[in-house]
Amino acid sequence: MALTALTASAALFPFNRGAKQWNRLFPSSLRGLGTNLSFSAVSQRRGIGCIASGATGTNGGVAELSEADTESRLYSWPDNKKPRVCILGGGFGGLYTALRLESLVWPDDKKPQVLLVDQSEHFVFKPMLYELLSGARLVLALGAEAKLDVVPGAAEYALPFSTLEDARKVDFWLKTLERRNFGQDSLIHVALVGCGYSGVELAATISERLQDRGVVHAINVETTICPTAPPGNREAALKVLSSRKVQLLLGYFVRSITKVGDAEASEKSTETGAVQGAIEQDVQKYVLELQPAERGLQSKTLEADLVLWTVGSKPLLPQLEPRDRPYDIPLNARGQAETDETLRVKGHPRIFALGDSSSLRDSSGRLLPATAQVAFQQADFAGWNLWAAINGRPLLPFRFQNLGEMMTLGRNDAAVTPSFIDGLTIEGPIGHTARKIAYLIRLPTDEHRLRVGISWLTKTAVDSVASIQSTLTKVLSGS
Repeated sequence: MALTALTASAALFPFNRGAKQWNRLFPSSLRGLGTNLSFSAVSQRRGIGCIASGATGTNGGVAELSEADTESRLYSWPDNKKPRVCILGGGFGGLYTALRLESLVWPDDKKPQVLLVDQSEHFVFKPMLYELLSGARLVLALGAEAKLDVVPGAAEYALPFSTLEDARKVDFWLKTLERRNFGQDSLIHVALVGCGYSGVELAATISERLQDRGVVHAINVETTICPTAPPGNREAALKVLSSRKVQLLLGYFVRSITKVGDAEASEKSTETGAVQGAIEQDVQKYVLELQPAERGLQSKTLEADLVLWTVGSKPLLPQLEPRDRPYDIPLNARGQAETDETLRVKGHPRIFALGDSSSLRDSSGRLLPATAQVAFQQADFAGWNLWAAINGRPLLPFRFQNLGEMMTLGRNDAAVTPSFIDGLTIEGPIGHTARKIAYLIRLPTDEHRLRVGISWLTKTAVDSVASIQSTLTKVLSGS
């Protein structure tokens, strides 16, 4: 029996790098799972392929292929008699489904072989991805890919923010702009498209980093930020954005993004010298044409040094085509697989879909959001239902339980609204601590929790000492 849990696109291609990184990201406690859990990193680039850990035993061997071998390979299961589960996508849904399968009790002859396939070498805990830009420790979620093909110029000039590589690119360009403007009076202008949770968290983080050296322009088609957020979270976010002088352009959509002509850039490089001119040539300016979405507003033109895109997403759902016939999976308008209440793809009882790749509605008929909280809970049900399917037991219908919502608003600021206490919103440093504790509990293994917890405590202690030293210096200099 072969079952598939579908969470993102993937294909096995050979490669010969990444073994050390996987050993670090997935320690021995995770690589030696009793269900023979295997991790296969996947890339569509030539010369890059897969690493499998723990496929044949608890010691977790590593299979490497030569760089010259660029043909795609079929994975060979170690035991053809035991059940086989292939999980496509190593984000929240995929990884935590595998962990759920490991935690269950199995009869010896039905303990499944689990292969987890993903196109990235890393598991990125996306709710903490913003810390890379704020200078704090990044906790290593793959999800959906940013949808940049809806506006002319967005794919060419805008940067998404959903993966580790995206975060590194944004950090690189921010550093480049900071170097360019060092010692000058000019401000860095960052245009951020989208004011949902991702956009607001990103705007708060970048505005805190730039402080008086730049301005963040946040654009949203709605007339408010985070329209689906609890009122307490939205009010806390508005207060923080206002205090950091984030310019909100609400009720507008981006019509197009163009690049400022090269003539102006070359003229500036002549005036500022060779070294500064080299930076100027790398840094471009962009023009965003803004169209009003509401009556009474006028069209605007916005010039920016950096354009960030947080609007829309498309699930990384693969086109499955076996050799004999097309494998038709029912998709909705967003490209998500249609599932029944047990998370099985409609018409395909051996395929489960969850996370960003699934389309499921709650009891009131509303489509469940593609959030980490939903994926966490779906992974728990998917793991159990895989166990039930293998052991001939009834499958459980998925029921989403909203536990509340959280958002980061900077280095030491956050807003947390628990669902079990009406009207309560915890914000500021206390909200920041509550959010970190909640995510610490959700990390994949005890080893991850220990290492990250120690890192956070160390950072807090260092920041506290630095704050005391700064206060004493001011007091002594004033006296």
